[in-house]
Amino acid sequence: MSWSRVLLSGVGLLALAGCAAPRYTVDDGRKVDEVLLTQIRAYGEGERLLRPAITRSARLHDKECDKQWELPFSLATSEGWSADDRVAWVRALQVDERVTVVAAAPGSPLVPGDRIVQVGRHRGDRAESMLERLSELRDSGESFAVVLADGRQARVHPFQVCRGYARLAPPNTPALQDYHWLMSLHPLEITRAGITDDEALWVVLWGQGLSEEGGARMKTYHYVTSIGSTLFTLASLAPTVQAAALAAQGALAAARAAAASAVTDAVRRQLIDQGRALALQKLREGLADVAQQLTRQQVLSALQSAAGNRASLKGVAWIAATVFDRADRWSFERMAQLGGSQLAGFSLHQKLIERGLTSNAFAFDAERLESLYKLARSLGLESDAQAILQGLKPEDMMAALASMPLASAPDAFSFDSLGDPGSQPYAYGFIDALTEMPIESRGRR
Repeated sequence: MSWSRVLLSGVGLLALAGCAAPRYTVDDGRKVDEVLLTQIRAYGEGERLLRPAITRSARLHDKECDKQWELPFSLATSEGWSADDRVAWVRALQVDERVTVVAAAPGSPLVPGDRIVQVGRHRGDRAESMLERLSELRDSGESFAVVLADGRQARVHPFQVCRGYARLAPPNTPALQDYHWLMSLHPLEITRAGITDDEALWVVLWGQGLSEEGGARMKTYHYVTSIGSTLFTLASLAPTVQAAALAAQGALAAARAAAASAVTDAVRRQLIDQGRALALQKLREGLADVAQQLTRQQVLSALQSAAGNRASLKGVAWIAATVFDRADRWSFERMAQLGGSQLAGFSLHQKLIERGLTSNAFAFDAERLESLYKLARSLGLESDAQAILQGLKPEDMMAALASMPLASAPDAFSFDSLGDPGSQPYAYGFIDALTEMPIESRGRR
């Protein structure tokens, strides 16, 4: 055989090998959706804060609480997203179609940027199936091996925490929030508050407290408690997987429609006030990154907006909202056990309202703020809490709100006549829908 034929044969074999190898998205410099790019970065920043806090919460060793298994790292994938959006994922967080680590706690066997290509004995080119296997092994509680794209192997050890996953909304539905005994899903706006490590721990403990303090009440409202849906397991491990992200889009649309038709006139007016506050957000963000001195009226408006957000929740989350104050107490009491600041809830609240971010569970309404303030006072922390709140006393705010026509309580926030929301999708909320909706209904490829 001539040298030319040998050369051509070699080139042909290389070409075939190249065709057989999976192709993954790279950043080719194309124009992408800048809003989505910003939200993906916010998602990554939030995960980098929450994952160490989740690991830290395991040190509670609370024998009384129900348990879930967790991993010391968080994952994402761009599988199923459009071509342009996949480029945005690579540009923002170096995430491609493979299961990619986006955040890790200290001591984690995997670090950000690692890509998992084999879980136990399961190897495949679909991130979705890889995540399913990861969730199964995580929930078994036994250690397992993973193989990374660079050939390295690592051993992963799941750890137990109190039930109530803390998760962030997918970047394509950044405003989504939902509260359930299995998981709390928080809007991405909380990542814009400059959260500290202790404040991130407060977020994690709060979700666990919500599950412990309100789980029975939520289950009573919706008695179906069997959990086994693939969609839920995917969302609990990597909310960015497209099946869960599509479900999130549907849930957000349903929640908005429900809120528009069900909230009282008082709550509608509060939400309008909230919209005005958000309209001022860009102006506030343009100021120096220091604490903004809020006027008394601005604080009152923020408390009302937070009450409006709480009252607009639907389904299981509506029931969860009746015990938000108990979750506050649960987190407050356990922060000290983990060496954290018990005033982290106050500082997180203050940061959020200073930035006009009240569409979340951590901007307190007046009722919750006063309840937590009384708890701080009982431990001799009143002056510290008052300093964080810029000298304004919650009881004074409550009195001022009581004399206003748009008082946040009790008129705008009542659970006396809840009733059954019906059988439409997301009737009981996004998280609850994930536990019942087969993944095939979301368009499995």
